Order: sequence, then C-alpha cells, then structure tokens
Amino acid sequence: MAQEFKLKDVTSLKLKNGEKREVEVEGVEGGKVLLLKIQDQVHATSANCTHFGAPLVKGVLTPEGRLTCPWHGACFKVSTGDVEDAPALDPISKYEVFEKDGAVYIKTDEDTLKANRRKLNIKCSSVSDDKVLVIGGGSGTLGAIEGLRGGGYTGKITVISKEGHQPIDRTKLSKALLADISKAAWRQKEFYKDASIDIIEDEAKSVDFSGKKVWTKSGKEYLYSKLVLATGGTPRWLPLDGLKGDLGNVFLLRTLPDAQNILKAVGDNGKKIVVIGSSFIGMEVGNCLAGMKNDVTIIGMEEEPMERVMGKKVGKIFRGLLEKNGVKFKMGASVDKATTSKSDSSKVGAVHLKDGTTLEADLVIEGVGVAPATEYLKDNSSVTLEKDGSLKTDESFAVNGLKDVYAIGDIATYPYHGPGGNGSPVRIEHWNVAQNAGRSVANSINNPSAKPKPFIPVFWSALGSQLRYCGNTANGYDDVILQGKPEEASFVAYYTKGETVVAVASMMKDPYMTQSAELMRMNKMPSKSELQKGVDVLEIGLPSQIKM
Repeated sequence: MAQEFKLKDVTSLKLKNGEKREVEVEGVEGGKVLLLKIQDQVHATSANCTHFGAPLVKGVLTPEGRLTCPWHGACFKVSTGDVEDAPALDPISKYEVFEKDGAVYIKTDEDTLKANRRKLNIKCSSVSDDKVLVIGGGSGTLGAIEGLRGGGYTGKITVISKEGHQPIDRTKLSKALLADISKAAWRQKEFYKDASIDIIEDEAKSVDFSGKKVWTKSGKEYLYSKLVLATGGTPRWLPLDGLKGDLGNVFLLRTLPDAQNILKAVGDNGKKIVVIGSSFIGMEVGNCLAGMKNDVTIIGMEEEPMERVMGKKVGKIFRGLLEKNGVKFKMGASVDKATTSKSDSSKVGAVHLKDGTTLEADLVIEGVGVAPATEYLKDNSSVTLEKDGSLKTDESFAVNGLKDVYAIGDIATYPYHGPGGNGSPVRIEHWNVAQNAGRSVANSINNPSAKPKPFIPVFWSALGSQLRYCGNTANGYDDVILQGKPEEASFVAYYTKGETVVAVASMMKDPYMTQSAELMRMNKMPSKSELQKGVDVLEIGLPSQIKM
C-alpha cells in the first residue's frame, strides 16, 4: 500500500538543472532517495545502482536524462527508471515526489523503498508462434533474453547452452573464484520459467540458415524465426608438453566447473601456483589466490603485465599492486614445457621457462586468451568466418549475408564508431559489450525500424584496486597521458592516437571513466592538446545530443 514518506532536511524542490542530491527518508532505517533535476523537472529515484550498489549521486547525469553509475557503466533512464546500458539488469525505482507544508515527500510503499530497485517483470504466459533461438548462455544471452521480454516480445524464447544453467556473473570467476551457482547466477531458475524462457543443456552441432533450423549434439532439431549466436569464446591451451590438457592440475578458467576444480586442487591453500599469462584473467585469478595465502607466480611475455593493451606505465602500476599482495612475476619470459610431479606422474609438478628457470607448481592456470567458439559453423557454406573464426556483423549485430541471424559477444566482429573507430571492424571480449549487444539485438527484434543505439565499451577489473576502463584501442594508440598519483594507484590514463582520446582508464578517480564514456558517446571528449593544457573532463558540460 503506497504511503507518504517525508524526506529529511528537505524543504523544497528547488534544484538546478543537472543537480543530484541524495537524501534520507524519515522513519525508514537506511532509506535513501536520489533527487535529480533535468529539463526543469525534478525526479525522485532509488539511490543506488542495481548492479553492485554504487551510489548514483556520484554518477553522471546528462541533460537528456541518462544517469550512469560511477563504477561499471550501468545506465538508467531517469524519466522511467529503466535500464539503458549494461551491466544492470533491474531498473531503479521511480517515486512520486511533491512539496507539502514546507517539506518534501515521496509516495511509495516501504518494501519498494527498502529494496532500492524495481524488480524487472518479464513474466509471460501466452506465447505467440514467433521463435527466437539463442545459442550460448553468457552475457550476450542475458542481455538478449531479458531485453526481449522486457521490451514486450511474446514469442517463444529458447536458449541452448552447453553449461545448462541460467546466466551467471562470469566476471566473478576470475575476480573471486566464485564457484557456487546460487551466488554466481543473476537470477533464480524460476525467473526465466515464469518468463516462458526455456534454457536447455545442449550444444549446437550445425545450422541450416535457409531452412531456419539448428541441430544439436544430442540429435535434436530446433526451428527459429530469429537466431542469436552468442557462443562466446573457447579458452586456449598452450600447445606445449604438459600444458595442452595432458596433465592433471593444469586448468583453464571459463566456467563454474573450472572454478570448482581449481578450488578443489587448492584445498586448504598454501599451494605453489603458477599462472601463465599476464592478461586480465591471469592477473585477477593470481591476485585472488595470493589473497588466499598461496604462493603465486605469474608468467608474462611482455615487460609489464597487460602492456599491449594498457601500456608499460599503467602495467607497472598493476604489477606493483599485486606484488604488495604477495604475487611474484616472471616477465619477459617464454614457457618451454611443464613436467610431472615427483609424487604423482599424472599431475603437474613444475613449469620450465626457455631461459632454464624451473618453477615448482602444485597447480597451473593458463590465461592465454580465447578463440571465438564457432566450431559448429566451420563447414557451413552459407557463412564465411573471419580469420580469427568470428562472424562479421553490421551495426545492429546482424550477420553479414544472412537473414534473421545475429551474432554477439566474443564471436562478433562489428563496426566500431567510438573515438578513433571510424566504423572499422573490431572484436571486443568484454562482458559489457556482449550484454549491450544482446540488448541491442533484442531492441532490433522488438522494434525492426529502430536504429541501433550506440554504446561505448566499458570494462572493469579487480587488481588490488578497482580499475575502470572505457573506449577501445583495437586500432592502436601512440601515447598515454597519465594524471594523478600513479605511485599510489590513484590515476587517470588517457590513451591517445594523434589528437584523439580513444580510451580512458582510471583507479580511485570516480567518476572520470563514466564521464569520459558519456563524452565519447557524444563526440565531446577533449583532445590530447586540451588535456595537456589542463582541461578537466569533469568540468565539461554534457550536451543533450548523441554525435556517435
């Protein structure tokens, strides 16, 4: 039952356009509301992001009414509370707000106020003859199926996933080695059952694009009206003795069982662990295991971790953070092979480098990249795969040369229109990109005449401190402008190509990344020269129109 709640120490709704104010609710323990003013109208919403609870008062509000989280790029439409961009799934709550007797009140019920969100309702009982078939069970699938039902789609939705369970937060596998489905899953199974979304444990074997049929490895046939390919990436084994899946206690990390097997091998901790690869996956899982009191060594080919993507200066910051946590590094190194344990010839015992160094290992984790998981399409004459095995799409993620077929996530190469992109084809292995692509496909299916909504790639990482990143450096960068206190891991790094800022990374500098992402989306990011002259991106007003 809706009732009136008084806002503490607020006497009027006199705010400036663009102003945000977090206020407490009298009589409700922990109750908070966010007041915002856009286009001369004051709105009241829940105060925290529905993804991981970031205070939205510290986020970025645009004149068009987009409210973006300061942490991970989730974005909400202020007028409705609806999700605009991943990774949030649930909308924020909207409250009626008004002045009365020299005070300000909102109208809602206490449960809604305490929930600090509006649960997405995608229940669907009557299903039409239309059929969307989604192959894969990751972030792209999550965005597509919730976007479809959330956008009013009433056709049949079937998900074929070799993992067999509802979508999980895969980012937590490497960051926290989370191995419990009840904690890793975004939703309970019943949520999708109530939405008439069938999630089937199986794997695609082949596709008849002209007949609109998919056959699975179990021998079943599925028809579709629209097909969404979201099979993600397959982690690579090193083609070296002892490291190509031929020894026990050598692991990849992509799925819940992978995390469960690593934790089982780690046991009571105190193990010698070698991580091959100084990528985000390797760095995150290495940092996590070191925090669990294991002896961790990370091997990388570059001079500094993630040097190719993040640059030498920023990579050095990451290495310093992990070293403080006890991680050891062997950089500029090449792996030769792994050999067996002296006590058990079926399991790994050491990793050998080409310079003769031997690293004892109770277990090894390989984080050396993924390949697009498109094996089921390799002999299909109706489609041409790119050299890396991906599928080329247009801006709406429709696969080139095919009708009613979309590709999203790690398997999609799409035209990038962010700064420095100029429509050049890129393949981006980010959780947010996949989910936003899924949301975009859902919108295209629900609204065929709608233009695809542009988004800027965002990712984050747990590296002893929280890294935020937006943009893309697939087309290269030639300089990095580093501001702040890098020695304290408090910085903003601007990656530039010529005068164009193509990407921004930050630590302990919220909301610089979020503000930069919005400026990029609107083609208003300052130039390299302007940044060098002292222009602060937080002081740049956001325009009301998208220019991307």
